[in-house]
Amino acid sequence: MKPSPFEYHAPTSLDEALDILGSVGAEGAPLAGGQSLVPLMNLRLARPAHVVDINRIDGLDTLEYESGRLRVGALVRNADMERSELVGAQLPIAAGVVPFIGYPAIRHRGTVAGSLAHADPAAEWPCLALALDADITLARSGSRRSIAASDFFVTMLTTVKEPDELLTEVSFRTDLASWGFYEFARRHGDFAIIAAVAALRLESGSIAEARIALAGAGDRPIRVREAEDAISGELMTQEAVDKAAEIARDVVEPLEDIHGSSAYRKKLVGVAVERAMKKVLDGS
Repeated sequence: MKPSPFEYHAPTSLDEALDILGSVGAEGAPLAGGQSLVPLMNLRLARPAHVVDINRIDGLDTLEYESGRLRVGALVRNADMERSELVGAQLPIAAGVVPFIGYPAIRHRGTVAGSLAHADPAAEWPCLALALDADITLARSGSRRSIAASDFFVTMLTTVKEPDELLTEVSFRTDLASWGFYEFARRHGDFAIIAAVAALRLESGSIAEARIALAGAGDRPIRVREAEDAISGELMTQEAVDKAAEIARDVVEPLEDIHGSSAYRKKLVGVAVERAMKKVLDGS
C-alpha cells in the first residue's frame, strides 16, 4: 500500500524543525529512521499531513558520557549503539540488547529515540529506558523539558510527548553495571512476547540496588518494584534469583493477544525474570 498524501519538510536546524512542528500541531510527524512511522503510513494507520525529516539537523547525533550518564541524541541509530566503543565500555547492557532489535537493515536506520517515541510496549528500548532510569528530553519552540522514563509512557503507542514536541535526547544511568536480558519471541528479530531486563548494582556480593523491567506484559513497559524491593540488600545467590522470578510471576497480570493468553504470558514472566537474573548471577 501507499501512504496518504503529505507535505514533506526537510529542516536544517532544530529551531526550524520545532517551528514547523509547532505550526502543524497534530497534523505533523517527525521522521528520523522511519522504521515505525513509514510502515504505519503505508498501511494508512498513520496519516500525517506533514512529515518533518530531521536527518539534516546537526547536533542530534550526540553520543556522550557525562557525569555517570550516557547521553544519546535523537539521530543515534541502533547500529551505532551496537558498535560504539563508548557504549560497550559505559553501557554494555545496551550493546547486548540491541542485537535483539529487528534485523541489521532495521538497526541501521532505526533510532533509539524513535523507538521510545513510538512506545510499543513489546519493544526493547522502552523496557531498557525504564530499567536504567532514563531521562527523556522533549523540545518545543522556545522551551525544553526533561521527563523520567517512569512518567513518559502512558499506554499502548502513547506517551506524554505533545504533537509540537520533538524527542531530542535520552540519557541512561551507567552505574547499574551488573545486568541480564532475556527475550522470548516467535522468531529472532520479532517483537518480544515477553522480555525481561535485570539491572543491578552489586557491592561485596550483595544487591545494593535492583531494577527489573518487562516488555510485552502490559500496555506499557513495566517495572516489577515488588521483586526489586524483596531482593535489595540480599546476597546475589540462586535464592535471590528464584525469589525475584516468583514475585514477578505472582504480581504481574499480563494482557493477552493472538500470540498468547494472560496465563501463558504470566508463566513467561517468571521464566524471563529468572533467566535475566541468572545471567547476573553467572557474571557476578
